[in-house]
Amino acid sequence: MNRLGLIIPGLLVAVALLASSLFVVDQRQFGVVYALGQIKEVITEPGLHFKLPPPLQNVKYIDKRLLTLDSTDTEPVLTAEKQRVVIDWYVRWRISDPQAYIRNVGLDERAGANQLNRVVRNAFQEEINKLTVNEVLATKREQLMNSVRQEVLGVVRGAKPWGIDIIDVRMTRADYVDTITESVYRRMEAERKRVANELRSTGGAEGEKIRADADRQREVTIANAYRDAQKIKGEGDAQAARLYAEAFGRDPQFAKFYRSLEAYKASFDKKSDVMVLDPGGSDFFQTMRNGGGNAPAARK
Repeated sequence: MNRLGLIIPGLLVAVALLASSLFVVDQRQFGVVYALGQIKEVITEPGLHFKLPPPLQNVKYIDKRLLTLDSTDTEPVLTAEKQRVVIDWYVRWRISDPQAYIRNVGLDERAGANQLNRVVRNAFQEEINKLTVNEVLATKREQLMNSVRQEVLGVVRGAKPWGIDIIDVRMTRADYVDTITESVYRRMEAERKRVANELRSTGGAEGEKIRADADRQREVTIANAYRDAQKIKGEGDAQAARLYAEAFGRDPQFAKFYRSLEAYKASFDKKSDVMVLDPGGSDFFQTMRNGGGNAPAARK
C-alpha cells in the first residue's frame, strides 16, 4: 500500500510535467519559445511540439496570417494648394520574422499595428503635401499609394527591421473637411437652383408664346368660320328672298295672307302675351275680320 501511495502521486506529477511540456502550434500562428525571458526558438511548422516545463520555458503565439490595418485618424492633411482634406486608407501586412518583430516592435500584433499606423499616416501626409487636390483624387492617385508603400517599406526594412512585410497600401477615400464640403454643397445647390430657375423662366416664356400663338390661331379660325358662315347664310337668305319674291310675285293676295299669318304667329307666341289694339281701326286684324276671305282660292 505504501508503494502504491508513492507511485500514484509520482505518476500524476509526471503527467503534469509532460502536459506542461507539450504544446500545439496552429497553422495560423508562430510559436515562440522563451527561456528565462529570452527567445529560445521560433516554431513555424504546425503540430505538436515539446519544451521544458515552466518556469524554465514558456511559449507565446503570434499571428502569421495576412492582417489588415484600417485608418482611425480623422485629422485633415494639407495639399500643395494648402487645402485641407481628410483621407481613409488601409494596409495589408503580415509578420515574416517573429524574432525581429519581437525585438524591435513588440510582443503582439497590436504593437505592430500601432507603430505601423503612425508610419503610414506620416507617409501619406508627406506625399499629399506635394500634390494638388486634383492629383490626389484622380491623376496621381495610384502613384501616391505606390510612393507611400515604398516609404513604409523603407522604414520597416531600415536599420532595425520590423520583421514584417507590407503587401499593399490603399487610399479608400479623400474628401474635403466638413466645413469646406458644406460650402461646396451650398455653392452647387445655388448653381443648380439658378439653372433650374433659368430653365423654368425659359419654359414659362415658351409656354406663353405657344399659348398666345394657339389663341391667335383659335381667333383666326373662329373668324374665318364666322365669315364663311355669314357668307353662306347671306347666300341662303338671298336665295330665300329670291324664291319668296318669285312666289309672292305670282300671287300678291296669297303673299299678303301668308305675311299676316306669320305676323300673328310671331305676335301670339305665348299665352301670357297681351296686345292693346283697336280692332276696328287697325289693319293688323284685317285678315281675322275677313275670316281669310281675301285669301286666294286654292289652285288646281
